Formats: sequence, C-alpha cells, structure tokens
Amino acid sequence: MAIPSDNLKTNYLQMKLGFGLYRHMLTPENYRFARQCGATHLVVHLVDYFKQEKKLAQTDDQPTDTGDGWGIADTEEDFLWTEEGMLRLKQEMNAYGLEWYAIENLNPAHWHDILLDGPQKAEQIERVKDIIRTMGKVGIPCLGYNFSIAGVASRVKGPYARGGAISVGMDGVDENPLPEGMVWNMWIDKTKKRIQKPITSDQLWQRLQGFLEQIIPVAEEAGVILAAHPDDPPMPEIRKTPRLVYQPDLYHRLIALNPSPNNQLEFCLGSLAEMTEGDIYEKTDIFSKENRIGYIHFRNIKGKVPTYKEVFIDEGDIDMFRILKILKANRYEGVLIPDHTPQMSCDAPWHAGMAYAMGFMMAAMKRIDEQ
Repeated sequence: MAIPSDNLKTNYLQMKLGFGLYRHMLTPENYRFARQCGATHLVVHLVDYFKQEKKLAQTDDQPTDTGDGWGIADTEEDFLWTEEGMLRLKQEMNAYGLEWYAIENLNPAHWHDILLDGPQKAEQIERVKDIIRTMGKVGIPCLGYNFSIAGVASRVKGPYARGGAISVGMDGVDENPLPEGMVWNMWIDKTKKRIQKPITSDQLWQRLQGFLEQIIPVAEEAGVILAAHPDDPPMPEIRKTPRLVYQPDLYHRLIALNPSPNNQLEFCLGSLAEMTEGDIYEKTDIFSKENRIGYIHFRNIKGKVPTYKEVFIDEGDIDMFRILKILKANRYEGVLIPDHTPQMSCDAPWHAGMAYAMGFMMAAMKRIDEQ
C-alpha cells in the first residue's frame, strides 16, 4: 500500500537527501524504507549486477567478484529502459513520496562497443541517445555513467569498518588481463576469452570525447544531465586497461572536453579521497562553485589506493561536516546519497547500515543548516 506524501522538512539548505537502489531492490518495501530514512529522491540502477549464471545467495550489498566478473550483461529487461517501463517505475516511486532523480550506469550490453570502439559503436550511440530522450520525456533529470572498460574491479571484502563490520576495500591491483568478452566487469560474450588488445590512455580519452560530442547535444535538448563517476578504484590501470579519472585534476580535463552545463560529475567523495593526489575539500569547493556536480556519493574511506578500506560515514579520513559547510557556502542544491555502507551485525545488515548513514546525513544537514 502506498504511503501518502507528508510535509516533513528534509530539504535542508536546498540539498536533497537521496537513496540508491540496485535493480533487484526496486520494491515497495524498499521504497517505504527509503522514505522512512528521510529520502526524498532516488538514484536507481537498472542493470542487474547480481545476475550470475550460477545462482548465488541473494544479497543487498554492493557487488564484488573473484575476477570472473559480476555476471552476464544481457537485454532481458530492456523493457525497463523504454518510456513505458520508466513511467511505471516512476509512478511506483512517486506513490511512496519519492522522486526519481537519476539512473546510475548504462547496461554494458547497450554501450560496450562505445567503450571498445567496436563495430556496433554507431548503433549503440543511437541507443544511448534514445535512452536519454526517454529520460527527458519521463522526467528523470540525470544519468550517471562511468566511462571505463574494466569498470569496478580489484576490490575485496572483509571486516574493515568499526567493530569488524563487513565492508569493501582494495588490497593490491588486479593485473589479470581483461578477456575480449568482458566489459565493465560483466560478460558480453563468455565465448570470447582471448585477451583484449591493449590501448593507451589517450585512445580512451579520444573515445570519451567522441561520446560526449555525440551525446551532449541530445542531453541538452532532453534536459538531462550527464554525470561522470571517477574511476573506482582510482588507479591509472586495472586489468591491463587504462583509466580516465584516477586523480582529481583529471575531472578538469573531462569538463574541458565539452563546456556544456549538461556535462557534469557524479561526485563520489569516497573515490576522490582514495586518490593519491589532490585535496577533497578544494575540489568540492571548485566543482560546487562551478555548478558541475550532478549528484554526490556521500561516503567515507580510510587510506589511499591501492590499500584503502570503506568505513562508516563518521569514522573515515573525510570530515563530512566540512564537506557540507562547503556545499552550503556554494549553495549546492543537488542530491546526496550514501551510495553504499558497511554491513551491520544483525538480521538486516544492509538496512541497518543504510539507516545509520541516512540518520547521520539528515542530522548533519540539519545541524549545518542551523549554523
């Protein structure tokens, strides 16, 4: 049963408290949970990273792997990317008092040859254009993406957070070459297991530039922001493939490729703090002043690559109150989500971890608002 909208003030400083949900979590129970935690906006993954060939235990935690990827990238649920599919999901979210703010990540099956500069590139460019036009029609204002061949890899899981809470981190770089059939840590074709041909960093930057040249005009027309995630983990190379934004200054290079106001950043505080160079507070100040932040992953870490660990929001290297003060001073009005959190020792580890992070965020935003 849907929950009626309420008048609870949660829009401190005009910032919006958001919540991220994976594909398998798009349910009434989780919509209700997000709203109870104080969220007003959702950032949604439509790609099912947890779809393995061998059925594994269902989890709500972020996906990790042992080198063989997260599973198969297919088009079985392409209905979700249509206007009818998006409208249906949006109406479900709205019924629980939530706005659908962003889609996070494209399906590798939809854009692998854009990343690889392969034979289906032109066709897939048109596919991405159609997705953005559909988002504009439905009223989803932001698309988060990560222009990466290897995707999120080289991560390990363990009791890294306070009290031995299970979290993820990095303990060295995965240097196993990426097979031809894998893109963005998902299999496109499991029969193609030969090693991918190496490319240079400049070649990957050229592919991104061509992508933005084609896509940004469509995004402008549709009223959709493109928000680029930094590399996760932020290393210059993972699985023998180059990365793009593995130091904070490389975000400036990405923005310089296309000055459009629709060319923005999926500003992941955790990934940025894991980088070996730069100052997280300086970069937050610069990019929020320039109105280049599409939305924020508000999470905390300890350490730098290649040996960082994700921790609870209040125990890491980042002073989260200081970040909020900078955002307030620069009148940032976008969405902040916890992204992911350590798992807590109880019958609902993910829910408890997210509730803890959301409670911290709401209290911190209110406190900064009152200062």
